[in-house]
Amino acid sequence: MRIIGGEYGGRVFRPPATSWPTRPTTDIAKEALYNILANRIDFSDVSMLDLFCGTGAHTFEFLSRGSIDVTCVDKFDKCIKWIKEQVKELEEDNACSVNRMDVSKYIKTCDRTFDVIFADPPYALRWLQGLPNMILDRGMLAKDGWLIIEHGSDVLFDDHLQFVEVRKYGQSRFSFFQN
Repeated sequence: MRIIGGEYGGRVFRPPATSWPTRPTTDIAKEALYNILANRIDFSDVSMLDLFCGTGAHTFEFLSRGSIDVTCVDKFDKCIKWIKEQVKELEEDNACSVNRMDVSKYIKTCDRTFDVIFADPPYALRWLQGLPNMILDRGMLAKDGWLIIEHGSDVLFDDHLQFVEVRKYGQSRFSFFQN
Protein backbone atom coordinates (compact mmCIF):
# COMPACT_ATOMS: atom_id res chain seq x y z
CA MET A 1 0.00 0.00 0.00
CA ARG A 2 1.38 3.37 -1.03
CA ILE A 3 0.40 6.83 0.14
CA ILE A 4 -0.26 8.89 -2.97
CA GLY A 5 0.34 12.46 -1.79
CA GLY A 6 1.02 14.89 1.00
CA GLU A 7 3.64 14.78 3.73
CA TYR A 8 3.90 10.99 3.61
CA GLY A 9 3.49 10.77 -0.16
CA GLY A 10 5.40 7.87 -1.66
CA ARG A 11 5.64 6.06 1.67
CA VAL A 12 4.96 2.35 1.31
CA PHE A 13 3.24 0.36 4.04
CA ARG A 14 3.24 -3.40 4.03
CA PRO A 15 0.19 -4.52 5.97
CA PRO A 16 0.26 -8.21 6.87
CA ALA A 17 -2.97 -8.52 4.90
CA THR A 18 -2.69 -12.06 3.57
CA SER A 19 -5.50 -13.28 5.81
CA TRP A 20 -7.41 -10.00 6.05
CA PRO A 21 -10.88 -9.49 4.62
CA THR A 22 -9.76 -6.39 2.71
CA ARG A 23 -9.75 -5.23 -0.88
CA PRO A 24 -7.43 -2.23 -1.07
CA THR A 25 -8.24 0.57 -3.49
CA THR A 26 -5.83 0.50 -6.44
CA ASP A 27 -3.22 3.26 -6.73
CA ILE A 28 -4.75 4.44 -10.02
CA ALA A 29 -8.22 4.78 -8.51
CA LYS A 30 -6.84 6.39 -5.35
CA GLU A 31 -4.81 8.90 -7.31
CA ALA A 32 -7.85 9.87 -9.39
CA LEU A 33 -10.05 10.16 -6.29
CA TYR A 34 -7.59 12.41 -4.45
CA ASN A 35 -7.16 14.64 -7.51
CA ILE A 36 -10.95 15.15 -7.46
CA LEU A 37 -11.00 15.79 -3.71
CA ALA A 38 -8.09 18.24 -3.89
CA ASN A 39 -10.33 20.45 -6.05
CA ARG A 40 -13.28 20.20 -3.66
CA ILE A 41 -11.94 20.34 -0.11
CA ASP A 42 -9.21 21.77 2.06
CA PHE A 43 -7.81 18.63 3.71
CA SER A 44 -6.43 20.59 6.66
CA ASP A 45 -9.85 22.00 7.45
CA VAL A 46 -12.13 18.94 7.36
CA SER A 47 -13.20 16.19 9.69
CA MET A 48 -13.06 12.82 7.97
CA LEU A 49 -14.67 9.46 8.73
CA ASP A 50 -13.26 6.31 7.11
CA LEU A 51 -15.83 3.50 7.34
CA PHE A 52 -14.74 -0.10 6.63
CA CYS A 53 -11.20 1.30 6.87
CA GLY A 54 -9.41 -2.04 6.32
CA THR A 55 -5.74 -1.18 5.83
CA GLY A 56 -6.37 2.50 6.56
CA ALA A 57 -5.43 3.63 3.06
CA HIS A 58 -7.86 6.56 3.09
CA THR A 59 -7.16 7.40 6.72
CA PHE A 60 -3.45 7.73 5.89
CA GLU A 61 -4.14 9.76 2.73
CA PHE A 62 -6.09 12.33 4.77
CA LEU A 63 -3.48 12.40 7.55
CA SER A 64 -0.73 12.83 4.96
CA ARG A 65 -2.55 15.82 3.52
CA GLY A 66 -2.76 17.57 6.88
CA SER A 67 -6.13 16.48 8.25
CA ILE A 68 -6.17 16.73 12.03
CA ASP A 69 -9.58 15.15 12.68
CA VAL A 70 -9.71 11.66 11.19
CA THR A 71 -11.80 8.79 12.53
CA CYS A 72 -11.61 5.27 11.17
CA VAL A 73 -13.86 2.31 11.88
CA ASP A 74 -13.56 -1.40 11.15
CA LYS A 75 -14.63 -4.52 13.01
CA PHE A 76 -11.54 -6.64 12.36
CA ASP A 77 -9.01 -6.75 15.20
CA LYS A 78 -5.96 -7.28 12.99
CA CYS A 79 -6.80 -4.26 10.82
CA ILE A 80 -7.39 -2.00 13.81
CA LYS A 81 -4.25 -3.17 15.61
CA TRP A 82 -2.12 -2.56 12.51
CA ILE A 83 -3.61 0.89 11.86
CA LYS A 84 -3.02 1.91 15.49
CA GLU A 85 0.63 0.87 15.16
CA GLN A 86 1.07 2.94 12.00
CA VAL A 87 -0.70 5.98 13.46
CA LYS A 88 1.61 5.81 16.48
CA GLU A 89 4.70 5.42 14.28
CA LEU A 90 3.65 8.50 12.27
CA GLU A 91 3.00 10.36 15.55
CA GLU A 92 -0.55 11.13 14.39
CA ASP A 93 -2.22 9.92 17.62
CA ASN A 94 -3.78 13.33 18.29
CA ALA A 95 -5.21 13.59 14.77
CA CYS A 96 -6.64 10.10 14.41
CA SER A 97 -9.20 8.08 16.33
CA VAL A 98 -9.14 4.35 15.52
CA ASN A 99 -12.28 2.41 16.43
CA ARG A 100 -12.89 -1.32 16.45
CA MET A 101 -16.63 -1.64 15.88
CA ASP A 102 -19.14 -3.01 13.40
CA VAL A 103 -19.86 -0.17 10.97
CA SER A 104 -23.65 -0.53 11.15
CA LYS A 105 -23.49 -0.25 14.96
CA TYR A 106 -21.15 2.73 14.69
CA ILE A 107 -23.57 4.51 12.36
CA LYS A 108 -26.52 3.81 14.67
CA THR A 109 -24.68 5.28 17.67
CA CYS A 110 -22.69 8.09 16.03
CA ASP A 111 -23.56 11.50 17.46
CA ARG A 112 -21.31 13.78 15.43
CA THR A 113 -20.98 15.12 11.93
CA PHE A 114 -18.12 14.86 9.46
CA ASP A 115 -17.17 16.97 6.45
CA VAL A 116 -16.07 13.94 4.44
CA ILE A 117 -17.22 10.36 4.93
CA PHE A 118 -15.54 7.66 2.90
CA ALA A 119 -17.00 4.16 2.91
CA ASP A 120 -15.27 1.22 1.24
CA PRO A 121 -17.52 -1.70 2.22
CA PRO A 122 -17.19 -5.24 0.94
CA TYR A 123 -18.71 -5.18 -2.55
CA ALA A 124 -21.07 -8.03 -1.56
CA LEU A 125 -22.40 -6.23 1.53
CA ARG A 126 -26.13 -7.07 1.74
CA TRP A 127 -27.14 -3.60 2.91
CA LEU A 128 -24.84 -1.62 0.59
CA GLN A 129 -27.74 -0.02 -1.30
CA GLY A 130 -29.10 1.38 1.99
CA LEU A 131 -25.76 2.74 3.22
CA PRO A 132 -26.23 6.33 1.95
CA ASN A 133 -29.58 6.67 3.74
CA MET A 134 -28.22 5.14 6.94
CA ILE A 135 -25.49 7.79 7.05
CA LEU A 136 -27.49 10.76 5.76
CA ASP A 137 -30.61 10.06 7.83
CA ARG A 138 -28.45 10.01 11.00
CA GLY A 139 -27.22 13.52 10.19
CA MET A 140 -23.60 12.36 10.12
CA LEU A 141 -22.66 14.43 7.06
CA ALA A 142 -22.05 18.15 7.60
CA LYS A 143 -23.76 20.77 5.46
CA ASP A 144 -21.99 20.83 2.08
CA GLY A 145 -20.08 17.70 3.16
CA TRP A 146 -19.15 14.83 0.86
CA LEU A 147 -20.07 11.16 1.21
CA ILE A 148 -18.05 8.90 -1.07
CA ILE A 149 -18.86 5.21 -1.38
CA GLU A 150 -16.57 2.82 -3.20
CA HIS A 151 -18.49 -0.06 -4.74
CA GLY A 152 -18.59 -2.53 -7.58
CA SER A 153 -20.03 -1.95 -11.04
CA ASP A 154 -23.25 -3.83 -10.21
CA VAL A 155 -24.50 -1.14 -7.79
CA LEU A 156 -26.13 2.10 -8.89
CA PHE A 157 -27.03 5.07 -6.72
CA ASP A 158 -28.08 7.40 -9.56
CA ASP A 159 -31.68 7.71 -8.30
CA HIS A 160 -30.69 8.80 -4.78
CA LEU A 161 -31.75 12.40 -4.08
CA GLN A 162 -28.32 13.43 -2.79
CA PHE A 163 -26.32 11.57 -5.45
CA VAL A 164 -24.01 13.90 -7.38
CA GLU A 165 -21.90 11.73 -9.66
CA VAL A 166 -20.10 8.43 -10.11
CA ARG A 167 -16.51 7.94 -11.27
CA LYS A 168 -15.47 4.60 -12.78
CA TYR A 169 -12.05 2.96 -12.51
CA GLY A 170 -12.00 -0.62 -13.79
CA GLN A 171 -14.49 -2.62 -11.73
CA SER A 172 -14.51 0.00 -8.97
CA ARG A 173 -16.87 2.94 -8.71
CA PHE A 174 -16.82 6.00 -6.47
CA SER A 175 -20.29 7.41 -5.94
CA PHE A 176 -20.38 10.96 -4.57
CA PHE A 177 -23.23 12.34 -2.48
CA GLN A 178 -23.52 15.82 -1.06
CA ASN A 179 -25.55 17.14 1.82
